[in-house]
Amino acid sequence: MASVAEQLASNINLGAIAKAEDLKKRIWFALGALIIYRLGSYVPTPGIDPNSLRDIYQQNAGGILGMFDVFAGGALGRMSIFALGVMPYISASIIMSLMTAVSPHLESLKKEGQTGRTKINQYTRYATLLLASLQGYGIAVGLEGMEGSSGSAVIDSGYFFRISTVITLTGGTLFLMWLGEQITQRGIGNGISLIIFTGIVANLPRAITSTLELGRTGALSTLLILFIIFLVIAVIAFIVFIERSYRKVIVQYPRRQMGNKMFEGDNSHMPLKLNTAGVIPPIFASSLLLLPMTIAGFSSGSGPDWVASLVSVLGRGQPLYLLIYVSFIVFFAFFYTSIVFNPEETAENLRKNGGFVPGIRPGENTAVFLDHVLTRLTTIGAIYLAAVCILPEIMMSKYSVPFYFGGTSLLIVVNVTMDTVTQVQSHLIAHQYEGLLKKARLRER
Repeated sequence: MASVAEQLASNINLGAIAKAEDLKKRIWFALGALIIYRLGSYVPTPGIDPNSLRDIYQQNAGGILGMFDVFAGGALGRMSIFALGVMPYISASIIMSLMTAVSPHLESLKKEGQTGRTKINQYTRYATLLLASLQGYGIAVGLEGMEGSSGSAVIDSGYFFRISTVITLTGGTLFLMWLGEQITQRGIGNGISLIIFTGIVANLPRAITSTLELGRTGALSTLLILFIIFLVIAVIAFIVFIERSYRKVIVQYPRRQMGNKMFEGDNSHMPLKLNTAGVIPPIFASSLLLLPMTIAGFSSGSGPDWVASLVSVLGRGQPLYLLIYVSFIVFFAFFYTSIVFNPEETAENLRKNGGFVPGIRPGENTAVFLDHVLTRLTTIGAIYLAAVCILPEIMMSKYSVPFYFGGTSLLIVVNVTMDTVTQVQSHLIAHQYEGLLKKARLRER
């Protein structure tokens, strides 16, 4: 975290923040909203035996339950009202993004501007409600079939428990969705991302404490702990470097004549990020790989034989698991990049505006060139994502390291930190610009 912290301190002028009253209010509002989220993650869902739930979670922490609990800030392990977190909303947003690329109706709404985006956001909320209800019901049914050392996880099972659990968990997800939107509008932006970021960072002190405790008892050597610390810092620096990297595609505009004046052509560039897909590929790949283990855990060993066989060969650290994990990450990196960036559409927009890439003919040739450049960038980005996500898996399987702060969670933390710095800088620039306008008006008077 050192490199990110140094970047944060160097890029943000704390004195300028103190003078920007609007920015201070936004920061305090965001902090207050995040505190409400953390308090709500400790409010338990009715009808759950906490002792049995603790035993069950420890048994299933290696599956998808543990992965989602990282994003929920421990709320799923405690089965609080925010147990589902914002994952249903993220899933709904991803589904709507994919549907926009294949549905003519949604694609036309996207081109209508703010009105169309508002309609798509409304559809996303409906999809969030549906997904949260289905996931809440699945969790309720799964908990009824689970037993810990002290008995069943559910005090009184039945339809009343299922309905109350669905309402509670769905309501918690919808509240977090609304809270994230408020942080985006009235805070410093990136509301949903900040909620996930807070949940991940909240578990960091406990993970560090447990790792140091293992070192004190001799379960982990001091040299290995120092190596882990060095490795985490190096991975964070590597992520920052890659996420800030992009390819500049030079774009030129011809000379234009307006009236009797001739204006020289303008030179610009189109930045293409090295990792266009972001953290979407690791999230999708982890969900698909951990699904068999989740089914086996919910069935308590009474499921089909093929599920048990699949779980045995897809254990964490197994060669087949790592191979399929990397394959999924690469596939989703290319798939999602093709969704968010259309070379043909970009080339057509450049042609309509009179722009062209030097040495490339406008139209189809420009689209082929952009597709070629994007393919090479996505290949590098997919290799980078696979390397960052595979590293903690190897550390856990080979060295039994309990400090799981890598992969998707580390990508989210670093990306949200850099995005937040950018948002704060934008507010500071807007504040300075408003100050200059006020001084200019006073001088005119």
